[in-house]
Amino acid sequence: MAFAKVNGAVVHYADEGRRDARTIVFINSLGTDFRIWDEVAGPLAASYRVIRYDKRGHGLSDLPAGPALMADYATDLSALLDWLGVDNAVIVGLSIGGLIALELCRLRPDLVAALVLCDTAAKIGTDESWRQRIDAVAHGGIEAIADDVLQRWFTQDFRSRKPDELAGWRLMLTRTPLDGYITACGALMQADLRPQCTDVQIPTLCVVGDEDGSTPVALVRDFAGAIRRARFEIIPGAGHIPCVEKAEVLRCLIEAHAKGAAA
Repeated sequence: MAFAKVNGAVVHYADEGRRDARTIVFINSLGTDFRIWDEVAGPLAASYRVIRYDKRGHGLSDLPAGPALMADYATDLSALLDWLGVDNAVIVGLSIGGLIALELCRLRPDLVAALVLCDTAAKIGTDESWRQRIDAVAHGGIEAIADDVLQRWFTQDFRSRKPDELAGWRLMLTRTPLDGYITACGALMQADLRPQCTDVQIPTLCVVGDEDGSTPVALVRDFAGAIRRARFEIIPGAGHIPCVEKAEVLRCLIEAHAKGAAA
C-alpha cells in the first residue's frame, strides 16, 4: 500500500506500470474504492504508467472536515499528481469520477491530455434525489440503500449468475465510511458542470453501459453531445460499473483512446 499527504489529507493510491510511458489515471465511483479498476488497470500496466487512488472519504483515504465541492475532489487529485510528478495524463473517471475529471480539466489543464468519462454526466440526479439519499443513509446507514444501488450498478444477468461476486461488491459499498459517502452525495447534489462542457477541447470518450440504471444511455449521449470533441460508445451487457462487468471491453476502449490522443 502507498500513501501520500496532499492537500492536507492522507490519500491511498497505487502507482504501477511503466515510468517511461504515458500515464493513465483512474477515479472510482461513489461507494467504491480503487479495486473496481483491477481488471482494467492490471493489463494496461504492461504498456502504461497506471495510477489509481481512493478519493477523499473512500477506501483508505482521509476525509477532511466539513462539506466538499467537486473542485475539492479535483484539487486532491491535482495535488497527488503533482506529488507523483505526473502531467499530460489520460484521466478516466467513473460516475462521480467523471465530474472530478471535468473539474480537473478546468482547474489544471496541464495535467490532462485526454478524458475517458464512464457512466457519468455533467449533472447527475436532482437536489431532491440527493437529499433523499443523504437522509436515507444518515438514518439507516448505507445498508438501507444497498440493494437499490446494486440494481443500478449491475445487470440482472450479472446479479443472477454471480451472486458471490455481487455479495463482495455489496460489502465494498456498505463498508464505505458513512461520512465519506454523505460528503460525496452533497458534492454531487451541488455539482452542475454543464456550462463548462463546451470548454473541453481535448480528446474525450464518453461510454455507458446499455443497462446503466444510474446514468442512463440517453443522459450520457446528451452529455457527450455537449462536448465538442467527444466520441460516444455504448457497452452492451453492462450496468453502471462496466469496469467490473465488461472489463476487457472497457480496457480496449480506453487503450484505443489513449493511443489516439498520443497520435
